Amino acid sequence: MKESGITDAEFARFQRLIHEIAGISLADSKKVLLVGRLGKRLRALQLGSFGQYHDLVANPDNVQERQTMVDLLTTNETYFFREQAHFDYLRSTIVPEHPRKQPLNIWSAAASTGEEIYTLAMVLADCLGVEGNWNIMGSDISTQVLAVARRGQYWVERTRGLPVEYRHTYCLKGVRSQEGSFLIAPELRRHTRFMQINLNDTLPDIGLFHVVFLRNVMIYFDNDTKREVVGRIVRKLHPGGYLIVGHSESLNGITEAVKLVRPTIYRLPPAPATTGSSRP
Repeated sequence: MKESGITDAEFARFQRLIHEIAGISLADSKKVLLVGRLGKRLRALQLGSFGQYHDLVANPDNVQERQTMVDLLTTNETYFFREQAHFDYLRSTIVPEHPRKQPLNIWSAAASTGEEIYTLAMVLADCLGVEGNWNIMGSDISTQVLAVARRGQYWVERTRGLPVEYRHTYCLKGVRSQEGSFLIAPELRRHTRFMQINLNDTLPDIGLFHVVFLRNVMIYFDNDTKREVVGRIVRKLHPGGYLIVGHSESLNGITEAVKLVRPTIYRLPPAPATTGSSRP
């Protein structure tokens, strides 16, 4: 059967390929989405069928085109202060309990276009000051969205969820050719770094984090992939560190390494206290 220019067999081959590359389980209902997003590549490359395009991207040597396919097929809907309860918990509990003299390191593991990263930056700047000892790393499998995140520039229409006082304090209003946009202030962007990371692969040496936001990405993984991804991420947590997932997600049956603190917020047990020797 052929639908919208792609056969069931061709679609099945793309399902297997995107799962192999990124761990994403592409549902049968996403066939129209795939045709719409990859069809432009067929036209640009003057290919006659989705089968021909699959043969092209199935070759691991075609690194750039494989990345283009991943960029087109990954969904990146996000906005400032999405699922605000997590940022409230960061402010009310995680920041106050963290030793003030130690750096606070946070990883946004599915950073998309950066709204989550800069929401975190605004909260931390508000709590610890713009010169405070805090750092945020943002990662994503898509180089396209990371480029947007690095720039930190958004159209005013994208301010959904962003408090007006934060926009005035931590954003610069675009002028002249940039009118209608705003730029995240450089003093916040200095606390951020970005890296392309495929959560479905062995993680690079990125250090340890006190908090990892892994939100609204596991919905694209099957259970086996979830276990592998979460296992890798837990190993990047400091003892006592937090792992935060999306409101529609759960780690029930996925891992026992972190313990539920409240719905969608998990914590790695702190390191056991050591008995110090008595002072002379």
